[in-house]
Parts: sequence; C-alpha cells; structure tokens
Amino acid sequence: MCKSCILLKIFFNMADPRRTSTKVVIYFIIGIFTISGYLALDCFKCMSTAGSYPPCDDPFHNNYTRDILETPCWAGRKQRNGVFPATSCVKLAGVYADNGQTLVVRGCAVDSGTLTIDTELVRMSHCGGFYYEDRYVRGCVQNCLEDGCNKAEALHDLESLGLRIFLLIFVMYFCKNLVLEDI
Repeated sequence: MCKSCILLKIFFNMADPRRTSTKVVIYFIIGIFTISGYLALDCFKCMSTAGSYPPCDDPFHNNYTRDILETPCWAGRKQRNGVFPATSCVKLAGVYADNGQTLVVRGCAVDSGTLTIDTELVRMSHCGGFYYEDRYVRGCVQNCLEDGCNKAEALHDLESLGLRIFLLIFVMYFCKNLVLEDI
C-alpha cells in the first residue's frame, strides 16, 4: 500500500470522514509533498570554461550528464549560514571580455526573500554584462522553476506540471476508495 494512502487513512481515522473539506485538505497536502519531491528542485550543477568540461557545454545532452544532476539541489542564501533547498535552477552562459573564452555555469539558487528584484538572481532572467569571479562576462543568466530545467535553451517545462496534476488526481481517486477500517 502506498505511503500516502496509509497517512491518509490515519488522518481520516482521526477526523470525521464525512467532512469533505477535511478530505480535500488532506489530499492536497499529502499529494503536494509526495508528488513534488518535498518542494526541492533537481538541478544540473557544473562549469565549463572554453570547452573544458564538454558535458556542461551547449548543446546540452542530458543522456551523458546523470552525474551532474544534483537531487535535490541545495544553495546558499543571502545573510544566512548553511544551505537551503533550491527555489530555482540557474544557467549562466557567456564570453569573457578579456580573452573571448566561453563560460557555461549550471547550478541552483534560493530566493532570499528581499524586497528588491535587483539583488535576487532567481527572480528574472536577463542578458548583458556582469562580473563572474572578478572577470567581466557578456552573456545571459537564465533561471527556471522545474526539475532539471537548466538543461537547454527552452527553460520552462509544462509537462512536469501536467504530470503532477495527473498524479494528484490519481492519488485522490485511489485513496478515496480505500476502506478506513484496514489499519
């Protein structure tokens, strides 16, 4: 029997099973945590300068890159110690201004919750000039919110959202047909 269904049965024995609102809330909470991987993202993490690490370079072929997928991805947070579950995957691609070498960095980041968008890397993709490790780079910083989405140019993947909705509906349908006295 699935873990989510066992938890649902325990909750239903504590709550009045005739109350639809209780059922809906419990289905929603357990479905979200089960299906979304506890709200942590899986992101590719690697760096390549002038083609030094081909699995990280574009074009990106994720059939060779299982070892650089961090599951779940953790990142530092501004003005905090330690690491936290990522809220965004990030891809930085550009050219060093001083020698023309290419740079590709894939990783993850956490929205630190500050009020201004200009200090939050994860809130807006953008292109232009920036400093990376004290060197000037012309390129783009792209971010996305789905597992493994920093793999290619098309960063937004609706298939994952559709799958999660389907699985949530399936869990709700399957678990509503269980007999609560089985525990």
